[in-house]
Formats: sequence, C-alpha cells, structure tokens
Amino acid sequence: MRQLDVPFAQRGDKSIFICPSHRNTYPQDAYRTYALNLSGAEPTVDAPRLLSLTNPSQTALLVESRFIDPIADTYRQSCELVGLCDSSATRRRWHQQRLCKEYGIDPIPDYGIEDFDRMLAEGQPDTVVVCVPDSLHHEYIVRSLEFGADVICEKPLTTDADKFAVIEDAVRRTGKRVRTTFNYRWAPGATQVRKLIAEGAIGTVKHVDFEYMLNTAHGADYFRRWHSYKELSGGLFVHKCTHHFDLINWWIDAIPETVFAMGALAFYGKDNAVARGQEALTRYDRYTGVEASEGDPFRMNLEGDPTLKGLYLEAEKDSGYIRDENVFREGIDIEDSLSATIRYRSGVIASYSLNAYCPAEGFRVAITGDEGRLEYSETHAAHIITGDRDIKFEPTASRGASLKVHRLFEEPQVIPINMPEGGHGGADPLIQEQMFSENPAPESYGRNAGHQQGAASLLVGAAGNRSIATGQAIRITDLYPLSPESVQLSELI
Repeated sequence: MRQLDVPFAQRGDKSIFICPSHRNTYPQDAYRTYALNLSGAEPTVDAPRLLSLTNPSQTALLVESRFIDPIADTYRQSCELVGLCDSSATRRRWHQQRLCKEYGIDPIPDYGIEDFDRMLAEGQPDTVVVCVPDSLHHEYIVRSLEFGADVICEKPLTTDADKFAVIEDAVRRTGKRVRTTFNYRWAPGATQVRKLIAEGAIGTVKHVDFEYMLNTAHGADYFRRWHSYKELSGGLFVHKCTHHFDLINWWIDAIPETVFAMGALAFYGKDNAVARGQEALTRYDRYTGVEASEGDPFRMNLEGDPTLKGLYLEAEKDSGYIRDENVFREGIDIEDSLSATIRYRSGVIASYSLNAYCPAEGFRVAITGDEGRLEYSETHAAHIITGDRDIKFEPTASRGASLKVHRLFEEPQVIPINMPEGGHGGADPLIQEQMFSENPAPESYGRNAGHQQGAASLLVGAAGNRSIATGQAIRITDLYPLSPESVQLSELI
C-alpha cells in the first residue's frame, strides 16, 4: 500500500507545525540584494547583501496562509497550529495579528529560522509544513523527518536530483512520510480527465500535447521575485511546470523516461526590452516609490495593497527581500519560453510548451489513444500571489473549462465541467480536507502524492534544464534511478 492512503490527520494528531515559508532570498551572485528606501535613493537599511544559500539564518521565510488558514479555521478541531517560523520578525507579527483578528487565536510560539531545531524540540509537532524557497526544501524536509515528524511540502518537492536523493534517503532511514501538494490533481476538470482515461474512453494512451499560457500579470510576477534566479527555483521548468508534468504523469499513470528540451529568455530581462525599443522600462530596479515607473504596465505598487505592504514592504528592513523588482532588469537567468518532448517508460510520447508573456492565461491539452482523442482546456483569471491571498486581475475575464471526447468514427461528445469556487479551480479546499481532516472524503483517483511521485514531476524539469544546457536528450534514470523497474506512476509513493 502506498503510504499516503492514510491521511496525516487521521491518527488523531492535534499539533501541526508550520515551517513556513517562503520566497525571500537571493542567489549568491544576485546583482542587487539590498533594500532601497521609498524614494529610490541608496539604502537606509543595512540589509544583507548576499543572502547565502548555505546559511539558514540568512534565509528569509514567510508563513503561507494557504496552509495556515484551514488549520486555524475549518480544521481547528482536528489540527492545532503549534508554531510559526520566519526569519522576518515583521512578517511573524503581521501573521500573529491576522490570526488573532480573523480567528480569535491567541499568540502562537514563533521563531526565527535560526531557531528551527529549537522550535521542533519545543513544539513537538506531528507534521511540519515546508514552504521555503524551492532550493532549500530538502534541508528542512530532512531535518523534520530526522526529528520524527511527517512533512507536507509545497510543490516542487525540490529542484534537482541530488537534493531528491537526500530526501529519499531520509524517508528510508526514518520511516516517516512526505506529501507533495499537487493541488491541480484535485480540480474537478483534471479529475474528470483522469477518470475518463482510466475508464478507457480513448483506449490506450499513445500521445499527449500540453500547452500552458501565463499572461503578463501572473507570468510577469515570476520575474519580480526570487523565482527569476534558477539557483533558487530551478527555473519555470521546475517551479511552475512541475504542476503540468505531474498532471500528465497522473492522467496517463506513467513514469517519464527521457526529456529533450529547448528554452529561452525571449521577453523579460533588460536586453529584450532594449531590443524592442523599450529601454525606458529598464531605468529603475524596482517599482514601488519610483516616480519613473508610473505608467509602466508591469508596475507593482506594494503600497497599494495592505497585504503586500505588510508582508513585503514593511518587512524589507529585516528581510532585505525586494518583492517588486523590475521584470526588465539585468540578472534574470531563467527562461520565459520553454518546450519539451518527453518519452515515458510505457512508450507514450508527450509534447509540452509554456509561454510566460501571453495576453490570456490557461492551458490546452489533447490526449490521443488508439480508440480516440480527449481535448481539455481551461481559461484562468489572472492573479498574483501575495502570501496571504491571491489578488485577482481582469475580474471580467472568462473563467471556465471545456472537455470533449472524440472516439474514432463517432461524433464528439462534450462533457460538462463544473468550476467551483476555491483556489486552483476549486482544488484547494479538497486537498486541504485530505491533509487536515480526521475523516476526509474517500479518495479513489490516486490524487494523494508522496515524495516519489513528487520526484517524477520535478525530475522532468531538472532533465529539461540539463537538456537546454547540453543540447542533448537526457535520460532521467541517469539523474536519479527512480524505482527503475516500475512503469506506472501509481507504483510510486
């Protein structure tokens, strides 16, 4: 039996420990790692100039409310929040005040990241939720497992094969569990695709085409943040595409084998703006408080939203993290245009592409079998992630899904899809129930993912990065021998 068939909270645990989170550090070679004051002048705060990836005390962590709020509210009878961890005291205070105001929760013990191990000892958590920058996931996963706690980790599980090997070893040594939170699996449309394929609606799957489009609100936001440094995020191939690679893996119940990829930074970054005659958009390092940036369609004003102001702008003095960097600055080293061809151990071939500067947002997938073809698409309202909630853009934009099954020699059949409220197309409330409820709804679609299924996704991105760098097709087993005798994803934890 796969370990995650039993929900984490079903054992009567009443202490979930959040090792929160995220997104607040720069690579060692970042061209600009100091805080500017609001006038755009030289720094008035002696913020860290090089936030080392090897020194946790310098890694800024941020509480992730997508995990905290369900524990504090819906599932407070089955879970107890026993600790918060963040290197920014400002952000810790902000979340403590919010939890008190919104849920009537008394102050929770909170700690700086340098006190992570003391926090484990004092809080005695059953489960640790890890939401640190992607390249550091493995460190806090392993320390939590060795303490004796299970782990819930945001996607991606980690950024490369070597770090996954460390996680796999720790799971084997400790016997504890790691859940990778692939919330897209829980969206009603994605679940229906899985169900139809499993029922044989198109026969045996042979080929997959998947196109994902990020628009210039959501897509651009990856280039304002720490994600724009591959050393931290693995690039979009790992950080973002892990969602999509996982959907393909899960839909067709197969393990990826070989990846050939290409990619480019084609739109964002200083050189591209200059080449388009938009040099004026490159003349400032950040947006907030910079008069010259007014009128820039990519401008983010941290003063204009109370969450962005409280979590980022006011925390710059003790985090050194700039949330609103110019998307047309120098130093960005990730791609914004990506494509990959993936061969699976089952023989299926998949074609994948992502573009991060489209006028609209959503995805299209076509899955072809030996008895027909399934076509599924979603359109998404643009948004940016604040750390407390998602800010919606284009509120009048269409949001919905379309699903069609066309069997050979038959008329196509349109399958109705309901798009409920809730993050990720209604997926977030469902996966939160699985994680935090003592009695979650029965799960029959294999939507719970452990560390090995998390690896099956991230290793496609890691292989894609290696392929871009070398110009060669990359065998995933050459990066890490992930259960080499297995063919189906469902054989993995």
